[in-house]
Amino acid sequence: MPDTAEAAFTAHRSRLVGVAYRLLGSVGDAEDVVQEAWLRWARVDTATVADPLAFLVRTVSRLALDRMRRVAARRETYVGPWLPEPVLTGGPDDPAAEAERAASVSMAMLVVLETLTPLERTVFVLHEAFAYSYGEIAEIVDRSPAAVRQLAHRAREHVAARRPRFAADPAMRRAATERFLHATLEGDLDALLELLAPDATLWADGGGKAKAPRRPIHGADKIARFFAAVGTEPLPPGAFVEIVEVNEGPAAVLVGPAGPIAVLQLDLGDDHRVTDVRFVGNPDKLAGLAALRSGD
Repeated sequence: MPDTAEAAFTAHRSRLVGVAYRLLGSVGDAEDVVQEAWLRWARVDTATVADPLAFLVRTVSRLALDRMRRVAARRETYVGPWLPEPVLTGGPDDPAAEAERAASVSMAMLVVLETLTPLERTVFVLHEAFAYSYGEIAEIVDRSPAAVRQLAHRAREHVAARRPRFAADPAMRRAATERFLHATLEGDLDALLELLAPDATLWADGGGKAKAPRRPIHGADKIARFFAAVGTEPLPPGAFVEIVEVNEGPAAVLVGPAGPIAVLQLDLGDDHRVTDVRFVGNPDKLAGLAALRSGD
């Protein structure tokens, strides 16, 4: 493999992972897709490729589209609510490093993208997050530009109807996360009730491999009682809780000697109260937080 070909792939790898992660919501699946794209790139006479990035994005997008169609059946048998895999953001390897792409990697947006068809999601991500033209996307998904425009319109309407109406200031979200964490660890039911909106919802993804509610919990009272009870349980030996940036927003991560154990992220409404609580404890979904370790 010529050094120039490997260098071209390496130079674009971050964008390829960013595309694949937004399409799949899974770090492992995104890495697998990018690795398969590398194997295909290695078999190509790269001297004949005028635009390596276009070739690679097209390859990754098609592979991700195929995988999205295959994993739909797995999601139907998943134990409990399914949430996207959290990833650390804000650092040098941030998959959303460019500001215009940040919103598309938020946990709330990834949850909304899960409600699109695989084709709608591919069109939406490539156009809205990466600014590809309808003509370019048409070539990637093997549809006419007119059909792609229709898919994009349908996807935008769907997303607009379901995305959060209020984007809280990051500092405000961090302060709310700190207060929520403190109230939980203290088992302070009244403080939790004060923080939660009356119609708040808890989505907990344990995947059958971690202790978590297997159905969403609705209502401030039920959620507050759940977390007040959780706060009475001691942390695992050597574990601590750290607030870091996850999917472009603050999150509380429980970290043990072997790595992350669980992550908690909050969304706020326009009255600054917590509307959605997302908890991921499935150990298979914490690879994107692997840099966090007790003692690091």
